[in-house]
Amino acid sequence: MSASSTSFASLVLWALVVLPAVVGAVLVLVPRADRVANAAALLTAALGVAGAGVVAVQRPQVAVPFMAGTDLGLGVDALSAVVLPTVSVVTLLVLAFAVGDIRESRARFHGLMLLFAAAATFTATATTLPGLLMAWEVMGATSYALIGFWWRDSVRMSAGLTAFLTTRAGDLGLYGAAGAALAGGAGLALVDLPDATSPWRGAVAVGLVVAALGKAAQLPFSFWLSRAMEGPSPVSALLHSAAMVAMGGYLLLRVQPLLAATGWAAMATAWVGVLTAVALGLVAVAQHDLKQLLAASTAAQLGFVVLAAGLGSVAAGTAQLVAHAATKALLFLAAGAWLSALGTKRLDGLVGVARRWPLVGWAATVGALALAGIPPLSLWATKDAVLAAALAQSPWLYAAGLAASVLSAAYAGRIVVVVWRGAPRSGEADPASCFDEEERGTRSVNAWQQAPLVVLAAGAALLGLLALPPLGQPLAQALSEPGGGEVAPVGLAVSAVFALAVVLAVMRWPVPQPRWAVTWLGLERAAHVAVVRPTLWLGATLARFDDDVLDRGVEWLPRATTAAARGAAQFDERRVDGAVEALAARVRRLGDLARKPQTGQLHQYYLHALAVLAAGLLLLVTVR
Repeated sequence: MSASSTSFASLVLWALVVLPAVVGAVLVLVPRADRVANAAALLTAALGVAGAGVVAVQRPQVAVPFMAGTDLGLGVDALSAVVLPTVSVVTLLVLAFAVGDIRESRARFHGLMLLFAAAATFTATATTLPGLLMAWEVMGATSYALIGFWWRDSVRMSAGLTAFLTTRAGDLGLYGAAGAALAGGAGLALVDLPDATSPWRGAVAVGLVVAALGKAAQLPFSFWLSRAMEGPSPVSALLHSAAMVAMGGYLLLRVQPLLAATGWAAMATAWVGVLTAVALGLVAVAQHDLKQLLAASTAAQLGFVVLAAGLGSVAAGTAQLVAHAATKALLFLAAGAWLSALGTKRLDGLVGVARRWPLVGWAATVGALALAGIPPLSLWATKDAVLAAALAQSPWLYAAGLAASVLSAAYAGRIVVVVWRGAPRSGEADPASCFDEEERGTRSVNAWQQAPLVVLAAGAALLGLLALPPLGQPLAQALSEPGGGEVAPVGLAVSAVFALAVVLAVMRWPVPQPRWAVTWLGLERAAHVAVVRPTLWLGATLARFDDDVLDRGVEWLPRATTAAARGAAQFDERRVDGAVEALAARVRRLGDLARKPQTGQLHQYYLHALAVLAAGLLLLVTVR
């Protein structure tokens, strides 16, 4: 590779972060930018897609001095070369959808989305912990602003705050990991983290895993994803498909050598991932709201990515991450189109909606069937690649993963049945009674809303090729994963049979919906009991201590000081001043006595001298 091409690729890499950040900041801060917001956002995102393609091929590495012992580094390797174009393409398609969906405060919306996209790009390419921390923080802050975009609605603002504080609690692990990495002598480069000395290596792993699980909405942090559904649909489509939530799984794939080096963190991560896939699959089955179902399925599907990271199957995890990004962006945008048109996202209100807008319906069907694991669509192959890795290490992990896969077929099949059903079942409400319950529907889906769905549907159908020959093995080799990228035909057949059987069963019989899972397993309530209430109690206790003890102490101190000063003043006036005045009076009297002999008469002075001589003579006689 020539020096000029390397230099150009390095500039492009910096531009991928700087350009959307600058354009986004201008759109947010400049008044009356709504007129140019759509064009500026689409042009910036399109340039981002082109730039991502350039750096994916050239794979530049850049760094600038940041602090003693470490740089602020960006780089593209085999992993980020796959993930970065995915983030860029999904960002462009979501912003294109937003052109037809967001009608107010467009400049603020597109500006925040570009800032968020810049942070996600920075996260995907960061090679050192300082850069990762900066990107992580900006990503969290902009997600709060986007989830609470309609800030006049207190419910939406509360949802954004819940999501921000929950992920923020997990983010503290990243700071702990940075401190432990320095203490362990590994430095702050991500590739050097496995070299930290024990026990600091374990502390680094714990911090990174906690931060990643928080962002990826894995157990026990999953509930924030439910609240995040209060945000606009394009926000859900980007944040919870290819960007923030996906970045949690991506971080675990990135630091997989560290997980393996600890000897225990890898298996612990795998079990958290598979348990999340099962538990949140049950939550998804129980939902009556389409966006809530998709949110729970997001955490469940990313559980497969986390499982892959724990198993060391980075290629399978990467394929699952990319295929899920396209699939889930598609489904969230379809839900957003129906919400905009009908004013509802309740499943009861979406009965037969695919017949009304066939293009949206067919695109969503491709996404839902891919989510179900129906062959030959993408997630069929990628999930099975993860399950094959699980079977190679533990039959229990494989069994749990297969159960999660069956659940995904159940909730995805339920989507297909609802949107294509001709009439509501007995006991169900008329769909029209649900219309306009959240917003006033337009009763139309425009071209801007439909066009991105076609591209995403193609991705949901074809990206599974990353886990199949001939692409699977080259990807595994590029990721330095010997023996990876091989998927057994028997495993693929088993997954396909289970998925098809479950979807056909859902078409025939209603899906059992566990009521106890509707509220997301009570995770938010548990967080309030275990964390929020004790924290508030501690804060109130400290406030009372401050008011009753510290404030009173502070108030008593000046009173005591004033009283002491008053006592000192009285002592000074009565004792010290009195003693000084008495002494002065005595000295004055002595002075008066000393002045009496000073008459100025010579004969008296002779008499005084005679008296002194007589006294001296008498003394001499007496002494002898």
